[in-house]
Order: sequence, then structure tokens, then C-alpha cells
Amino acid sequence: MKNSINSVKRLHAIAWAGVLLAAGMLPAAAAEAAPKDREPPVVDPGPVGAPPSDAIVLFDGKDLSKFHGARSPEPQWHLENGVMETRPGGGLFSKEEFADVQLHVEWAAPSIVKGDGQGRGNSGVYLMGRYEIQVLDNFNTFYGHNAPLVNVCRKPGEWQAYDIIFHAPKALPAGKVQPGSFTVLPNGVLIQDHIPVGEKPTTAAPLNGLVEKGPLYLQDHGNPVRFRNVWIRPL
Repeated sequence: MKNSINSVKRLHAIAWAGVLLAAGMLPAAAAEAAPKDREPPVVDPGPVGAPPSDAIVLFDGKDLSKFHGARSPEPQWHLENGVMETRPGGGLFSKEEFADVQLHVEWAAPSIVKGDGQGRGNSGVYLMGRYEIQVLDNFNTFYGHNAPLVNVCRKPGEWQAYDIIFHAPKALPAGKVQPGSFTVLPNGVLIQDHIPVGEKPTTAAPLNGLVEKGPLYLQDHGNPVRFRNVWIRPL
């Protein structure tokens, strides 16, 4: 009975040591150090609006060198004043390929609204060239595959920001597939929370099939949509 009481006391002491260490009230040497391989890497978040230090910057307003055209080796989009704008020559594929990522992209639909539904500033952001997050002027309207939790689209012509967490579908033994997922925060607000992504593309995507990695694809859909500040972090 005495040994049991002592064991309980030791457990309580260990627990309190963890609490005191977390509160900065106990020297680190007083607690067992975490294994070296469990220490997270240090990432500088940078100033507000800038990419973190471990991000791969695909477009910073200077050139389109990180992309190739969908229908030609060179991108056909217009570049001016740090902004790239879609052109009828097709979309853009990133030269580098990715799997699980955190993606940041800013876009703006035309300030003058023409048309309805998909005619309102239509484009798309495709992870791995297969799985689309719709780019569309949804101000006071809605279009999509999975209904958002809320509508946070700004007015036509204003800049919008997408922050996307994407986990790619993965091949399992016996031909099975582990579903992936999307989590999407337009303008800093959660609207899609861990939406499942299967083997098939979410739309009529430019690429098909289950692969380990794929490019980021920015779609041309005949509307003059603008993009800026595109960066990505492999997870």
C-alpha cells in the first residue's frame, strides 16, 4: 500500500514539474529534455503580409520565371506593376511540383461586373494540377461544389487572399486510396474545414490520375483576373 502511495506522489510531482516548466518557473535542467528529433525547426514569420522564411515564393511581382504556360513553354500572361493578369493563351503551371502544402495566393476579379454565375471573374487555383479551389466573384452570389460556412468575398475589383492547407490523396496497398483534404481561409476566415479530396479531380482539371506530386495551376477562363503574392510551403 505504501509503495502505491509513493508511486502516486511521484506521478503528481512529474506532472507539476511539467506545469512549472511550461510557466517558466522551473529551470529546464530540472526536467528531462525532449528528444532532439522532436524539436521543431525555427521559421521566421516575417512582417505581416510577407511570406515566412521557409516559403517557396512562386510570384513576387518581378517575373513569371517559376511558371510555364499551359499551351506554350513561356507564360502568356500580362505582367505590370507587380501583378500578373490572365490572358487567353492559357493558364500557368508551376515548374516545381508539390504534394502536401500550405498555399497563399492573392487575386482580384474585374472591378466592372459582366455576366452572371461563372462569368463573373472566373479562374481557379488547382493543387497538383488536379484539385480546384474556385476563383470567382462571389460577392452577393454563390457558386461552388461544397457550400462554404460563410461568404467572405470582397467587392469586385478588391484584392482577395486565399490561404489553403492541402493534404494530397495517397495510394495505399491493394489499390486503395487514402483521401486528402482541403482547408480554406479566404481573407483570413475559415469557410472550408477539412473537406475530403479523393482520387478523381474535383473538376475538369488539366491533369488527371493519382500521383505523388503535381504542379500548382492557375487557370485562365477568359476573364481578366489578376494575381499577386503567390507562395507555398511544403508540409
